[in-house]
Amino acid sequence: MPRLPGTGPLPRIHDTATDSLVSAAPAAGHPATLYVCGITPYDATHIGHAATYLAFDTLVRLWLDAGLEVVYAQNTTDVDDPLLERARDRGLDWRALADDQTDLYRSDMESLGVVPPDHFIAVTEVVGPIADAVEELIDRGIGYRIDGDPLGDVYFDSAAASRVSDWRLGDESRLDEKTMLEFSAMRGGDPQRPGKRAPLDPLLWRGVREGDPSWPSVVGPGRPGWHIECSVIASRCLALPVTVNGGGIDLVFPHHEFSAGHTAALSGERLASIYAHTTLVSYQGEKMSKSLGNLVFVSELVASGTDPRAIRLAILAQHHRVAWEWTAAQLADAEARLARWIGWANASLTIREDEAALDGIRRVLANDLDTASALALVDERVAAGIPADPTTLSAIDALLGIDLRR
Repeated sequence: MPRLPGTGPLPRIHDTATDSLVSAAPAAGHPATLYVCGITPYDATHIGHAATYLAFDTLVRLWLDAGLEVVYAQNTTDVDDPLLERARDRGLDWRALADDQTDLYRSDMESLGVVPPDHFIAVTEVVGPIADAVEELIDRGIGYRIDGDPLGDVYFDSAAASRVSDWRLGDESRLDEKTMLEFSAMRGGDPQRPGKRAPLDPLLWRGVREGDPSWPSVVGPGRPGWHIECSVIASRCLALPVTVNGGGIDLVFPHHEFSAGHTAALSGERLASIYAHTTLVSYQGEKMSKSLGNLVFVSELVASGTDPRAIRLAILAQHHRVAWEWTAAQLADAEARLARWIGWANASLTIREDEAALDGIRRVLANDLDTASALALVDERVAAGIPADPTTLSAIDALLGIDLRR
């Protein structure tokens, strides 16, 4: 990232837990820390993925511009039911599929100009520490097994966790129980399983199933549950509470809710000070999703000759919390915008420094990562024929991730 004159303001972003805009400020004397839930590596990387990671890339860029030290951690869920099902359907080794898709994801993020995380941790790298955390919860009466269950599954007792920590079910999501039950059934939970202490109690450790990978551990053979993986990885990589825990809006419940609960039960600390979420992207009239198969892939667009900067501009033209739909017309508009900007940068470059655009871009981005307004400010300068200058071009590069000088 180019260095810019002065320092930008601390951004204010939307916090799901309080439904308000709050200052994304770290604790005094500490770095700004970010944990963003990563991909399950199959069907990577589609535009919905890219929209989420570009939103948090904007946050990282604003923190750096504000002069903060930033520590960013991200996981990849490289063993999970959907991944295993996809590998079986295609007759592939699940590890090979996960590795291939993780590499593709890395390549896509690089092509889009995303600042990489400092820690990029696969679940399979930390199975032992996750099992140790599950054992600790069992020892404290917060993790439990179902009587007579031969599989060796371990569940999280939400009520017990609330008795030993400040965490309460619903703190992060602000959802009622009926909605939680619906989301749990839709998003990998098993609220109807007999023998659980409460329907919403999530899985901490999945015992052995025939044909599934498993690891020996202190709690028996098996593999990690979904939410405990992020709790353990975030706690190992970052000081608690993390400044911002981020992801798509579909992670609000159950994933972020129970990651927060696991962390509080294990450490007595909050997982994060702020929970930030991006909207889902639609395509052809429906939510873009792996289950529906209506996906547009970054790698395929680039392979077809699309400039990755145009893909980035098409996504940044949308507010990260406002629902939108990917269309060919939007990409065409982004390509035209990129061409105008490149022409402007090359045709009218002056050595006279002008900080007006920098100040404006900083101001609008600090208001809930409003990239759409930032693009509009640049459009206004281009349309008005205001000459491009080194400071403005550096601001577009550093804050929006668009290098017009290459």
